[in-house]
Amino acid sequence: MKALGIDNVLIPVGDLDAAVEFYSAKLGLAVQFTVPEHGLAVFRVGDETPGLMVRVDPSAGAGRPPAMRVWLEVPDARAAAAELSAQGVTPPTPPFQVATGWTVEFADPWGNIIGLTDYTSRPELGR
Repeated sequence: MKALGIDNVLIPVGDLDAAVEFYSAKLGLAVQFTVPEHGLAVFRVGDETPGLMVRVDPSAGAGRPPAMRVWLEVPDARAAAAELSAQGVTPPTPPFQVATGWTVEFADPWGNIIGLTDYTSRPELGR
């Protein structure tokens, strides 16, 4: 078997409307489409076809460990952290340096961890 790339990343959430609000209004991801009767929405990440897919899961965030952890590449993780903090989405820890640049992590309302990472120290590796 040969994996050709990522299709979609599935994130379990507790409420579709709240997820659309968080991922579009707070994180700024464009909604590709929603299928409310199936409790799912897909958000575009950059210019790529794959995206983040959220699907209602009644057990999401119900006292269990985070269900998903995904990192997205951004131009400047520290600036993204400041922008999200201004919107009331506070990271549990400040941005931290990694080999390629900076990273900051946030939790969505169901405990899924969304990391924002940049390639400011290694721009040749970034998009």
